[in-house]
Amino acid sequence: MIKEYLDLLMVDYTLQIITLGTAVLGAVCGMLGSFAVLRKQSLLGDAISHASLPGIAIVFLVLGVKNNNGLLLGALLSGLIAAIFIKGIISKTHLKSDTALGIVLSTFFGFGMLLLTYIQKLPNANQSGLEKYLFGQAATLLASDVWLMSTIATIALLVVLLFWKEFKMVLFDADYTKTLGFNVKFIDTLITSFIVIAIVMGLQTVGVVLMSAMLLAPAAAARQWTNSLAKMVLLAGLFGAVSGVLGTAVSASANNLSTGPVIVLIATLFVVFSFVFSPIRGLLFKQIKLWKNRNDLKLMKTLSFMYDIVKTHENISHPHKIQMLNNFQGYTRKSLKRLQAEDLILLNKSNWSLTEKGFLVAKNLYSQEL
Repeated sequence: MIKEYLDLLMVDYTLQIITLGTAVLGAVCGMLGSFAVLRKQSLLGDAISHASLPGIAIVFLVLGVKNNNGLLLGALLSGLIAAIFIKGIISKTHLKSDTALGIVLSTFFGFGMLLLTYIQKLPNANQSGLEKYLFGQAATLLASDVWLMSTIATIALLVVLLFWKEFKMVLFDADYTKTLGFNVKFIDTLITSFIVIAIVMGLQTVGVVLMSAMLLAPAAAARQWTNSLAKMVLLAGLFGAVSGVLGTAVSASANNLSTGPVIVLIATLFVVFSFVFSPIRGLLFKQIKLWKNRNDLKLMKTLSFMYDIVKTHENISHPHKIQMLNNFQGYTRKSLKRLQAEDLILLNKSNWSLTEKGFLVAKNLYSQEL
């Protein structure tokens, strides 16, 4: 499948445009999504993407034609208005951010669906195809769209680099940043604005319904691999770009598969893989570490039990029967072999004895228990 896709990519101009567009979209969404995830505003992407639908519908009603730039501009304005409403609800009421996001999401999306239903009943043939903004249609990407995406991505990258210190400080301690004289409100608005722009930029490719996953999945995956903000932003951008390219490849190589949903599914696979196999937070490594800690605890308990037997003898290397350990529940043959491998005990057929190193380690454990 990959070979067929690569062969097709070399000769198909449309596929080249779609691949480049989805890669750029994935990279910028991953990069900006990192800030949304770390600010605990994961629902922001969902709210803004759904809130952009009324803007698309209103612009179509005004223009009467499907002008892509005009529709995306309407989506941008609608998204920014939704963001302002969210900030206003949080700052002027006692409602929490998740409540504000839920209210704005449901209200704007409900209004957008109402307008879309109204448009569908109009005697206007130009209304056909508006539903692509719900689920996306990457095949409609043009070279001009990719150039616009690339320009926005470049500007977003420059802004992130220029305000890197400020963004980092606001993320981890907004109150301290404010005491240093920084305009926290401006920095917060700047981050939110670029997140809105990234969401609107991806509506044509991924759609209103799935855009939030495109924003959050690469960042969520990257968060599992590092504690560094810089590394997380880079990894999220990489995961997003790879998801875009692989999603396009799968969609182009199979029949009747929409590009947007496939991209989102691949991004989700990155999240699942990271949740399981990440050496920092991965479930598998956590379980392995838990097993290791339990085995180490059993090992030290066995050594401590041996010390209780040996400490009454003048000769610490005096051999004892292994049968003496039968009364100790934590004792296993495997644990004895591990103790011998670490030069803590000596085994001789059916006998065991503590080494000098083992005696000192056990004595230290015994004194800590006391």
